[in-house]
Amino acid sequence: MNNPITNKLHTDELIMMALREDISGEDVSTNSVMREYRKGTVDLICKQDGVIAGLYVFERVFKLLEEACEVEMFVKDGDSVKKGQLLAVVRGDIRTLLSGERTALNYLQRMSGIATYTREVASLLEGSRIKLLDTRKTTPNMRIFEKYAVTVGGGHNHRYNLSDGVLLKDNHIGAAGGVAKAIRMAKEYAPFVRKIEIEVENLAMCKEAVEAGADIIMLDNMSVEDMRTAVKLIDGRAETECSGNVTKENIARLKEIGVDYISSGALTHSAPILDLSLKNLHPVD
Repeated sequence: MNNPITNKLHTDELIMMALREDISGEDVSTNSVMREYRKGTVDLICKQDGVIAGLYVFERVFKLLEEACEVEMFVKDGDSVKKGQLLAVVRGDIRTLLSGERTALNYLQRMSGIATYTREVASLLEGSRIKLLDTRKTTPNMRIFEKYAVTVGGGHNHRYNLSDGVLLKDNHIGAAGGVAKAIRMAKEYAPFVRKIEIEVENLAMCKEAVEAGADIIMLDNMSVEDMRTAVKLIDGRAETECSGNVTKENIARLKEIGVDYISSGALTHSAPILDLSLKNLHPVD
């Protein structure tokens, strides 16, 4: 997936939704102590080691509140950052700095946490040809940001949404009446340029998927031994992906199975935030 964060029209709409959620009427706390324009500055400080991601979104929060606001960056997305490091300085109306603080940090902390966790997981696959993929297990209205953060951390994006590709899961198979029927129906309906991926849970389903002509076979929640056998059974006739509760604690055991892809919902649904803070706010002349 191309970098979606530069899609200004789309991301601005989402950022404005977040700002409206936080400022439904006025920022009462800020307006009570700052009644009129006063230029100020505040520092973005890193409070733990990690990988930074989402600096454009962080800046955009303040720019949408005040176009004249300035953000001076000392790092870029993908950089490793250290505890205590000064990452950026924000200058503008003090009311903007105060009102935008939490929304800007929420985005940056969340995205940086995902990038940090993804890099940790991806490092465990170094030396292999396996691509680490994310999933659709994302926070509502945060997918574009979270999937971008995965790429910053060294992972790759699976399909972006339900319109983006054919993935036949257990309930699709149940609805169709079986693996072969589901694949046949998908081939009849989907444009020929679309690959057909299907999720299988055992070797019998895997064999049926291969014979039905699936393009990608996802080995879901299968034992390591069965997945290794499945890869041999498929024998290059389809691309292979394994999935199912994959985390940094257990991904190493999958490295030698021989699959092309490993997908992990944990990259987005279980990554802890990277602790960041805006500090040292003060007026300037």
